[in-house]
Amino acid sequence: MAKNKADIIISCTDVNKWFDDFHALKGINMEIKRGEVIVIFGPSGSGKSTFIRTLNRLEEHQKGTIIIDGVELGHDVRNIEKIRMETGMVFQQFNLFPHLTVLQNITMAPKWVRKWSSEKAEKVAMELLERVGIPEQAYKFPGQLSGGQQQRVAIARALAMQPTIMLFDEPTSALDPEMIKEVLDVMIQLAKSGMTMIVVTHEMGFARAVADRMFFFDEGQIVESGSPTDIFKRPKQDRTKLFLSQILQH
Repeated sequence: MAKNKADIIISCTDVNKWFDDFHALKGINMEIKRGEVIVIFGPSGSGKSTFIRTLNRLEEHQKGTIIIDGVELGHDVRNIEKIRMETGMVFQQFNLFPHLTVLQNITMAPKWVRKWSSEKAEKVAMELLERVGIPEQAYKFPGQLSGGQQQRVAIARALAMQPTIMLFDEPTSALDPEMIKEVLDVMIQLAKSGMTMIVVTHEMGFARAVADRMFFFDEGQIVESGSPTDIFKRPKQDRTKLFLSQILQH
């Protein structure tokens, strides 16, 4: 059955990226449908974070085509701005402004970029803090929060811009083990709400629970892709089998 092209929200064709002589991404092809949850996994240095950062032009690709929701990501600054307004991003480090309260961190971009009134921005921010389970932290500063709470604020801040796509770059890797679950629980709820999500992670339990498809990256290439059942139960490539055997022992 032919895919309905209107359903494709992200289309990557032959995407290549070099850092000087280092070929970081080697011909990445990927199509993602609206509402899909995609998990990208693989060893360190395999190009996962570089790839996800090309999707909102934090890294520039030198060859190939990236189209996000019908807009091609090239050198046109207006297109880059348009895409960044539609894609929320959550990083390993929380990147919160330490001198602003939680509420101020969340309301800043909607007020500046979306031109919302303070009243509207604060109402939405409080709803989002409720959604991520920490409304009581609104008037605290990031330094007064645990790592897990800070990452949930970072998720709320990304959602405040009302993006159509959420990108997560190893959002739990900087957290203590007991804080990982609280962040993953928020991400699972988000996935179930129908948000298009691309998640770079080693959290295989999360992948099993919510991923529609998984992509295994190694040395700048997609080695294998498939449903969680395909990847965990019947991986085809020896490289995938080896990586999973190492990661699933922990």
